[in-house]
This record gives sequence, C-alpha cells and structure tokens, in this order.
Amino acid sequence: MRFAAVRGPCRPWTVDRGKVLQAKDSIDSEVIMLKQNNCSSRATFCLIMLCILFVAVVPQATAANDSPVSFINDVVPVLTRFGCNAGSCHARAGGGQNGFELSLLGFEPQEDYDHLVREGRGRRLFPAVPEQSLLVRKATGLMPHGGGRRLAADSAASRTLIRWISEGAVWDGETAPRVTQLRVLPEADLLQSGEQRQLQVTAIYSDGSERDVTAMALFESNDSAMAEVTEFGLVTAEDIPGRVAIMVRYQGLVAVFRAAIPQGATTTDYPEERNFVDTLVFSNLKELGIPASPQVSDAVFLRRVSLDITGRLPPPDRARAFLESTDPDRRTRLIDDLLATPDYADFFAGKWSALLKNRRDDTGDLTANYAFHAWVRDSLLTNKPWDQFVRELLAATGTILSNPPVAWYKRVNEAKQQQEDVAQLFLGVRMQCAQCHHHPFERWSQDDYYGLTAFFSRVGRKPTATRGEDMIFHNRGVAESINIRSGKPVRPSALGTVLPEIAPSEDPRLKLADWMSSPDNPWFARAFVNRSWKHFFRRGLIEPEDDIRDSNPPSNPELLSAMEQEFIRSGFDIKHLIRLLTNSSAYQLSSVPLPDNTRDMQNYSRYYPRRLQAEVLLDAIDDVAGSTTSFPNLPAGTRAIALPDNSFNRNSAFLKVFGRPENESVCECERVTTSSLAQSLHLMNSGEVRSKLTVSGGTAKTLADSDLSLEQRIAQLYLAAFSREPQAQETAVAMEYLQSQTPASTEQSAPPATAWEDLLWAILNTREFMFNH
Repeated sequence: MRFAAVRGPCRPWTVDRGKVLQAKDSIDSEVIMLKQNNCSSRATFCLIMLCILFVAVVPQATAANDSPVSFINDVVPVLTRFGCNAGSCHARAGGGQNGFELSLLGFEPQEDYDHLVREGRGRRLFPAVPEQSLLVRKATGLMPHGGGRRLAADSAASRTLIRWISEGAVWDGETAPRVTQLRVLPEADLLQSGEQRQLQVTAIYSDGSERDVTAMALFESNDSAMAEVTEFGLVTAEDIPGRVAIMVRYQGLVAVFRAAIPQGATTTDYPEERNFVDTLVFSNLKELGIPASPQVSDAVFLRRVSLDITGRLPPPDRARAFLESTDPDRRTRLIDDLLATPDYADFFAGKWSALLKNRRDDTGDLTANYAFHAWVRDSLLTNKPWDQFVRELLAATGTILSNPPVAWYKRVNEAKQQQEDVAQLFLGVRMQCAQCHHHPFERWSQDDYYGLTAFFSRVGRKPTATRGEDMIFHNRGVAESINIRSGKPVRPSALGTVLPEIAPSEDPRLKLADWMSSPDNPWFARAFVNRSWKHFFRRGLIEPEDDIRDSNPPSNPELLSAMEQEFIRSGFDIKHLIRLLTNSSAYQLSSVPLPDNTRDMQNYSRYYPRRLQAEVLLDAIDDVAGSTTSFPNLPAGTRAIALPDNSFNRNSAFLKVFGRPENESVCECERVTTSSLAQSLHLMNSGEVRSKLTVSGGTAKTLADSDLSLEQRIAQLYLAAFSREPQAQETAVAMEYLQSQTPASTEQSAPPATAWEDLLWAILNTREFMFNH
C-alpha cells in the first residue's frame, strides 16, 4: 500500500497497529461482497486503501518538548550528509539514478519533496509502517541498493526519516526557518604537526534560533597533504608547514576553518626587504617558523628573470656585460631593459592569445588569428592598462580588420560561453556549475549565472564580404537571459551586484566593463594579480589561480590584498606589477632548499623550479645549438614564443610532446608543464634534436673551428646555456672528454665537431638547462 502526503499544514499522523488488525476482518468481508457484485479489482484496491487510511491511521499529538520533523531542516540535511543527493548518486545529471532524482545537495527542496512523496504513486513512503518505507529500507541496506548502505538502521538519521514519515511526511517549505549563517568554531587555530582539533558547526536560522549541526555538516580539506579531516569534523595536521583551510558546508552555506601549521625553526636571518612584498612574505615565514633560502647569484638571477619576462635565454653578450657590471642597481636596470624588449610582448602575447582561445579552425583562414595576436602583442608592448585591454575586448564591435579584438567573438560565439570565459579568466570565478544548479562550493545561483549571461544577450552579428567573418554590433533591445529551470527572464546582474536599469539603446557589455574595472570590484584586480604571481612564483597565492572563492582562501591574504590595492592604485599598470614582483627579495631567493624549508610548497621560502614551457625550451635549444626552426607561412627566424595560434603544433612534434596548448580552454592547466618519459626520449633520440646539433654553421661546428683555447670554448658554451661560467670540475670533465675524442695525429690536434655535438647534447639534457631555477 502507498500513501502520498499533501502539502500544507497538517497534524502528525501515526499508525495504530491494533486497529489495522481489527480492520482486517471487515476488509475481508467487504472484498467478498465486492466480488459477489462483480466489482473490479481496482475498486477493491481503492476500498482497501480507504479502510487503511481512515481506520488504521489516526492523529497523534506531538509531545510538548518534541517538535515535528522538518523536511527543510531535518530531512534534506540527512540526504545531503549521506550522499543521496550527490552528483554521483541521485543528483546525477540526466535523471538521477535508477529512476529516482534529487536536486544537487538539496538546493531545490520542493522538487525533492515531489520526487520523494508524489512520484511513482508514492511508492517510496509507507506511512502505515514507516520503517518499511522504500526510502528507509534502501538507505539502511535492508533492500538491494546500488549505492550500498548509507545509514545504520538504528542511527539518528534513520530515526529522523522514519519519524518524518510517521508524522505525515509534511511539506514545510513555506513555514520552516532558513539557515542564514554558518559558524564554525574555532575559526582559525595554530596546529602542530600531528595535533588534532575538533570543529563545531552551528547553524543560525532566520527566526534567531541556533542548532549544532556538526553531525550533519560536510567537511573537506583544500590540501589533504597538509591536513586531513574526518566526516565528523576532526582535523589532523600533517608534517607540511603552511596554511590550510577546511571547508564546511551545510544547507547551501559555506564556512571555513583556517589552520596554520608551523615548521618551528628559530631563525631571524632573512634577506633584505626591498618592498612590501618582502615584508609580508617574510613576516608570514617568521610566524610559521620557516627560514628563507639565501639570495641567488647574479648569474642565476639573470637567467631566471630573462626566461620569466621574455621567454628566452639571455644572449651571451648581455650575460657577459651583466655579470661584469659593478652597478649596484644592475638587477633593477636589467628588469627595465627586459620589459622594453619586443621579446616581452611576444612571450606574454602567446600566453594571453592561448587563454583567449585564438585558435585556427579547419577553414585555415589566417586573418583573424594574426590580427588578434598582433592586437594583444601591441597592447602589451605599449603597456596598455589592464582594465582598458579588457574593456576593448568585451565591448568590441565592427569587423576584425577594423577592430581586431572582434576576433574573440568569432572563437567564443555563444553568450553562455562568453560569460563563463570572462568570469573565469578576468574574475577568477568558475560559473559553469551554476548553469544547471546552485554552485556546490559557492553562493552563485542559476539567477547569478543567467544574470551575468544577460550582459552578452544583445551581441548582434551580420555576415560580411569575407567568408566566415561576421560584423559584431550592439543589437538594440532589452538585455535578458532565460533561466532554463524557471523559464523566467533574468536581467543583467554582476555576481550578486544589481546594476542600474540598462536602457535598450545602451550596450550592456560596457556596463559590465565599468563594473569589472571599479576599484570596489572584489575579483577583477585580485584575479590578475594572483595569475601574475603564479607566473613568477610557480604557485598562485590562491590555487588554482582561476578559482577565487570564500572556501578557497589565499595562503597569504594580507599579501594578496596589498598587491591588489597597489595594482589598482597604479592604474592597472602591468609592467609596474611585474617590476614589483621581480625586484623583490622573495623572487630572488635561491631554489636550493634548506633543511627546514624543504617541505614548504606554498609560503615562498625558496624559489620553486619549473620546467621550461614548450616554446621556450625549443627556442632555448635553437639559441644554444645555433639552429633555427622553420614554421609554415611565417618569416625565417620566427621564434616559437611568437607563434600566433595553435595550428603550428601540427607540424612540430617537439611542441606536441612538450605540451603546447591547443587554445581550447581559458584554464592554464591545458598547458602541460610536467616532465614525461616521452619528453626525455625526444631530447635524447629524436631526429629533430639531432639535426639541430649537427646543423651546418651551428654551435658545434663553430666551436670545433675556433682558435680559442678549450677552456674558453667550454666557457662560451656554458655561458650560452646557463648564463654562467663553468665550475672547475665541469671544465675538467668536459676537457677530458674532448681530448679523448681528439685524433692522435699531428694534422688534427683539436676535437672534431662530433665531440662538441656530444658535449652540447649532454648539456641540453641536464635538468639545469630544462628548468628555470
């Protein structure tokens, strides 16, 4: 038998088992009479149901100290806590699991109620014997269940479900108080390695009441290598020093517990503080008891900053002049010189062109790609303010030839995708989840998603005389986007910020640009500063760099906030920000770890080495080997860092193996920066690399024919590859090998070119060469 409860206020109900038995005889006689009168089996079933409902189910008064179970505040938290409405279970996209669907994490409780109570003729609830309800029996493992046993039969959660059903499965969506605030105690704490801390979570409701919801909350560590947390909120600190956050979720709200795990070393020996970056980095290290590695030599700094700003090794002449300079400001002057070179613009234009999806499709048209890449490059070369760059991109109108940023609308041609890319790339906010449901880790709803999409709803297109190219214009009208769940139109709103009414004649994209570049915007400057920090320090202060949210706090919030304000104060000056970062002592720390900072991976107590990007490594090999790489339809001598789009990956096995992106995503994770066996084999054995070593007129042949001494020639090679002189042992090893390859004859007393090729091959395969350190 089944029972479907109705919405609205009603008294709790319970089952009188005695009356069920007493009704049995009467029901049997009624069935006999129905059969004698040729009544249908359906009528029989209906009569039996009425008898059960009216005879067996009687009102039960609720005890004065025992309030009724709330669907909103009791049942939904149970479904969430035990994973019933997780994306991998009954909240799975496309209809849930095995015919039973729930909303993700209970964000749509009214729909969940309908699925539980009304769907399938109410088959999931059995009010006559609540503990025999399908909902309870499957969850407790008393019936086969694809998700396995989720609750213990005698658990408090199981009793909550049973009691809710016995009380009539009441819907209280209109009357139940809502959770307005989530409080976790302690909010922050200092934990020694191995120390534990129990969290307590309190929900504060709209009626002013409070409830301890620790048992029903969900806990997740943002770095399980630093701290682990149990399902009951017990935090255990591991042995990696730094700051870690525990995200606590309950009923759509998020709170964060922040823990500092100190190294405990006692040291006061920190490098000189050159700007506020150093002050805030070193104060954090002192608080955590983590020592800083010493400052690097001029040679290491020269190579590091040249690769980070220009994407290329410093030419030997520049390296020699810098290393011989006695100017106390030589490092600052070097940074200024590098920022003034075309190589700086080429390198960062490649980075931003990839993130802005400047990719070539099957039509093979080059105009849009080349024009867009040139616009990005010229913007960087002239140091266009970041807010102006973004405004020109968002509000682009016209044709590609007259206004190159229009090309972005060719590659990203749907309003939803435009909104998602802009939010992730320029605001550091991932909105994709909110398209179909409330964001599970943030406060963004579907209305927030479609409110942001509405800014791009009036982008119009007209075909032009050029095949495949459209003219972009503002199509006058009311800007709005339809929420696919509610079916209602949503006007433009910016991540919870309601903007003034936008007239049909106004381009809403300009209003979006105004809001983004406002000094009060909490995401725009922060996103760029964090992304820039990651470029120069390998790891963002917020990681991943494009996932800025309350539940993913920065490792050094004071530092991020200070840099954000400085970037705004400078007028969004990109080169000013780069100077600030690279002139700091924190950037100029050695990558060689100390015994007490070896395990630090987030506090910048040392420089974190990283493998050279595909294009940078290819150019570096060409520079050291004296070779060039030819690319189709580009002038001879074009460097890999200057390639305008992804199409050149097809003709370069090197770029493929070393992970140059295909420009399909706004996430920098598309670029492969990890090492692999394929990469090692390519460097050691590929015909492409061998041909560079043996190229006519290359480095090997030049050194073989040189009149300089062996020591001087070896020094030249090391200067080109590592921006430094070789150590005595390195010189001795190289000379021993070269002399062993020298023919024992009076006619030839110098090593042949093949010997220099071998030495060059060995240098290119060292970690020192392949990594920026």
